[in-house]
Amino acid sequence: MLYKNVECYVDDLVVKSKKREDHLHDLKKIFERLKRYQLKMNPSKCAFGVTSRKFLGFIVCRRGIEIEQAKIDAILRIPEPQNIHELKSLQRKLTYLRRFISNLAGRCQPFSHLMKKDVLFEWDEACEKAFQP
Repeated sequence: MLYKNVECYVDDLVVKSKKREDHLHDLKKIFERLKRYQLKMNPSKCAFGVTSRKFLGFIVCRRGIEIEQAKIDAILRIPEPQNIHELKSLQRKLTYLRRFISNLAGRCQPFSHLMKKDVLFEWDEACEKAFQP
């Protein structure tokens, strides 16, 4: 473990301090660890003392983790699926955002019969209702 106030994913780090006045201390601890193991940071990818930041495609802020509005808008612009491939593509995109959509599995239930092998793709009223935001 790097430090209690750090989130790490592959080569990305977020140092999150509960209080603004603790942030320099938390950063110092991380820098000491990085130096000890001879790890380097890319200055062009660093931002210090910010209250929100894009991380792994999401916005991390004081309120928690949020979705970028552009991603929401992109999904809302997706046209109604016309075939199984388009439906699978839609479901992959929704799965990426599943933690932000309550009861996603229940909402997508009408699509499940279309995903079965050798089933004719017929977009019915239940699918249309589930597709609406």
